[in-house]
Amino acid sequence: MIKLYACLGSGNCFKPWLALHQLQTPFELRLVDVLAGEQKTDWFLEINPNGVVPYMVTEDGHGLGESNAMLWYVAEGTHLMPQNKAERAQALQWMYFEQSKLEPFISPARFFTTILPEEREARAADIENWQNAAAPGLARLDEHLREFQFMVGSGYSVADIGVFGYVHVLEEAGLSMRDYPNITRWIGDVCATKGFRPLSKLGFQEGKAA
Repeated sequence: MIKLYACLGSGNCFKPWLALHQLQTPFELRLVDVLAGEQKTDWFLEINPNGVVPYMVTEDGHGLGESNAMLWYVAEGTHLMPQNKAERAQALQWMYFEQSKLEPFISPARFFTTILPEEREARAADIENWQNAAAPGLARLDEHLREFQFMVGSGYSVADIGVFGYVHVLEEAGLSMRDYPNITRWIGDVCATKGFRPLSKLGFQEGKAA
């Protein structure tokens, strides 16, 4: 059985967790308390020497880091994987885009705005810089979603889950959904997909697939 090591509230941890539920793939969820530094303790470093979550151990014992790599692994051979070569490449394009143009800015802004609000005032300048840096990527995504219901033309896929992870909590980073009407529509469509579970449920039904 797949083992997924994750922490509560993380958009990156949410991605493989959601895919596993939507695919009804049995897995074991093991929560790691990153705010307490548990990811740097000996027991976890023996599993993942990089000391970060999410981390996946596959059915045959191979370790996988990076949320989008985990998504690609669990989606292989399923309806979440685009079926033609061009759309698979497009899916990867948007998953790389998310990790370079969106997540590096939305994630820390959200962390110091919502996850660790006691640091918000001290990090106000950083938060503003991250918000400003996220805006061009969000505008590009909103433009794309004006023409497409989901990230690729054939429908909901691994690319949507990859982009959704942090984009759907952009307001927790102090950004406004009102600025991105097509993203807002897309979020509603993703939430309506079969087997969807929200980020707030991560950790509440450990070890059970949808």
